[in-house]
Amino acid sequence: MSGHGKEAVRTENAPRPAGAYSQGVAGAGLLFTAGFGPQDPVTGAVAGTVEEQTAQVLRNVAAVLAARGLTTDDVLKVTVHLQHLRRDFAAYDAVYRQFFTEPYPVRTTVGSDLMDILVEIDVVAALPH
Repeated sequence: MSGHGKEAVRTENAPRPAGAYSQGVAGAGLLFTAGFGPQDPVTGAVAGTVEEQTAQVLRNVAAVLAARGLTTDDVLKVTVHLQHLRRDFAAYDAVYRQFFTEPYPVRTTVGSDLMDILVEIDVVAALPH
């Protein structure tokens, strides 16, 4: 870890940052991920439906978790941005449930103006002691 007590987490299995940010940062016993969209990390392609996009976003998030030996079971907090909150909430939530088990993490889901995507998700996970 750096002198600031934070360490960047990187993986080729998630989209590369498009700006001045890390895919993830570990520090203070937690792993924070960037907000990931539905880009395929290899091809850059984006699927059309909110179900397909939600699944790819969560695969991208899971790849960053896996880079530190974590899974979605280690996630404490999830923040979700949906382009069309009312229209897409039920479909997104159905896919989300396939990636998380009880006890579920806390979650905030909001409507946001996204850049040509339907869903973006970031998480906070607990690192092993």
